[in-house]
Amino acid sequence: MPCLLDFLSFNANIKKMKPRFPLPAGILVWVILVAGCFLFACDQGDGVKKVDLSQRRQIQTPTEFDSLTYACLPQYSHRVSFARHHHLVQYLAEKTDLAIRQVFPDTFEEHMQMVRSGQIDISFSNPLVYARIADHGQARAFARIVEKNQTPTFRGQIICRADNKAIETLQDCRGKRWMAVDRSSAAGYLFALDHFLENGISKSDFQRISFAPGPGGKQETVVQAVYLGQADIGSIREGTLELVKDRVDPAAIRVLDQTRAFPSWVYAARKDLESEVVDKIKQALLELDPDNADHRIILQKAHFEAVIPAQDTDFDAIRRLLEKIGEKAYE
Repeated sequence: MPCLLDFLSFNANIKKMKPRFPLPAGILVWVILVAGCFLFACDQGDGVKKVDLSQRRQIQTPTEFDSLTYACLPQYSHRVSFARHHHLVQYLAEKTDLAIRQVFPDTFEEHMQMVRSGQIDISFSNPLVYARIADHGQARAFARIVEKNQTPTFRGQIICRADNKAIETLQDCRGKRWMAVDRSSAAGYLFALDHFLENGISKSDFQRISFAPGPGGKQETVVQAVYLGQADIGSIREGTLELVKDRVDPAAIRVLDQTRAFPSWVYAARKDLESEVVDKIKQALLELDPDNADHRIILQKAHFEAVIPAQDTDFDAIRRLLEKIGEKAYE
């Protein structure tokens, strides 16, 4: 009502006004229209309402409820993980006629927690992470990969700057700053620690042992830390230098030594995923053929040669390694 009175008063005043320069009819109509809009706006509702943002909820679409989730352990950035695996995820969805989407944990620990809580259906991880979730009955292995080295095994690498004259042999690592990938990293920490211990170098022999900070991208972070001089040595999995060559010139990094080989990365299904679904995904993975041009692109993007069957006992070598140096690794 106050707005209506204001408008009527405004309209009456308009009629009483005797301007020096008469307003053209078009402008007068425009003024009246603006005033009408003002009147309409004033009459809307009972005023401003407060919104409690603390009550907001994450909305999940029907697709998210119905689709299977596929996650790669975040040893590389989400960008790299997506580039490596989205062709494979698309292939699996088309081959199995199942809705599958890739999800991106930020850390190794978050990846394991998401498997435990059922948020990851298909986990692609290193054998150390697999052993930790499998030994708590939270997942079961069904396949593993043939690595780029043409074997179903992989190794860790110990790196330094190519121009670092103070480090020529493994024994020169004593008193140096070591950056590892993560405490749950197989090739990026555990394999390297085992290698140092086998060569008479204990954790206390290093000036400092640090782990790559931040979510994801930890392998890249280690390489960059060594390149920038933030660490004297780093431990990574073999194949990493090829993957990060767009960010660090591989010629600037020297592989000082390599660890012994362990079982390759593993595909595991969460504990209560239907066996029919697991069988479909396993069969599709096993059918990836490097001699097939379309499949070869998928495999090249994923950076492995093929997929072979796996069972839980394939990873007993990792369990023995954990028994041997587990306390030393995490103390």
